[in-house]
Amino acid sequence: MFKKKALRINTYLGYGTSTLFRATGRALEDENVDFSTNQSVFKTLRNIYRQFESDEIRNIPIEIKLPNGKIIETQTDQEGYYHLELDINTLFEHKNNRGWIPYTASYKKENKYKTISSNNEFKSEMLIPSDQADFGIISDIDDTILHTGVASLFKWRVIANTVFKNFDKRTAIEGTVKFYKKLHLGIKGSSNNPFFYVSNSPWNLYDYLSAFFKKNHFPKGPILLRDFRTPFDKTPKPKIPHKQSEILNLLKMYPHLNFILIGDSGEKDADIYTKIAEEYPRRILAIYLRNVKHRRKEKRIKKIIHAFNVCPILLIHTSEEAIAHAKTSGFIH
Repeated sequence: MFKKKALRINTYLGYGTSTLFRATGRALEDENVDFSTNQSVFKTLRNIYRQFESDEIRNIPIEIKLPNGKIIETQTDQEGYYHLELDINTLFEHKNNRGWIPYTASYKKENKYKTISSNNEFKSEMLIPSDQADFGIISDIDDTILHTGVASLFKWRVIANTVFKNFDKRTAIEGTVKFYKKLHLGIKGSSNNPFFYVSNSPWNLYDYLSAFFKKNHFPKGPILLRDFRTPFDKTPKPKIPHKQSEILNLLKMYPHLNFILIGDSGEKDADIYTKIAEEYPRRILAIYLRNVKHRRKEKRIKKIIHAFNVCPILLIHTSEEAIAHAKTSGFIH
């Protein structure tokens, strides 16, 4: 007889406001995934497989506990996710000096499973951007921060880089950490400009990407991924592309905050970013697109840039180019 696996909750860093609490996560069977450093290729391959193979726990009650002891109940959906939004007027009392509110997620104690990992306490945080922030930054991940090869033929490099390389074997694109830290500090050199990371990667890779960000000391921020779709998935595709939807949500959530958008020339970032800037012409301060060195794609991006005049848009070859422009524009010190 097979041994019943323990349960866990994958909590995701989120964002909200001083009056709106939001929490997202996923209830799963615990596959004992361990993204430790200096591990073998076999262990990395096994970890990635387990991230995608892990079974969700559907329609089960989840309790969210705030710093003041208040408990809020929610429930997972058919994919094991929970998405909680609740108006609470006292959230500002609980945030730390960086704008983060800690909370825990737990299974309700009266469930059929006897074994739950981490003593049934899964920590997470929600970001409330500072009122003193100069602007927010929304950055793509694939080939903008992390070499993945999304522009490669059949995307074989994406598979090779993610499946066979542990997070500590991956290197951040040169200069990105320096540039992002400067943006985080802003023109005063002491600001707390919020970061949000968007990607078309599935939520299954959240722990992998989170470990990579921490190792490389990127500014802390929510990582906004999407649900994994199999070729046999019959549910209708979203009408709006994932990245576009997430950026629009942020613009609506923080109507008094302007943004800098960072992406690359490999996929659809230029199309999405320029469309958003045209819709919100006073809200997007600049667009930076890293050149992925693909001749045909570069030619297409240059056409888009040439026809666009809503805000500054740069096709950059190095982070130093972006830093120089950001200094001249008064974004960074």
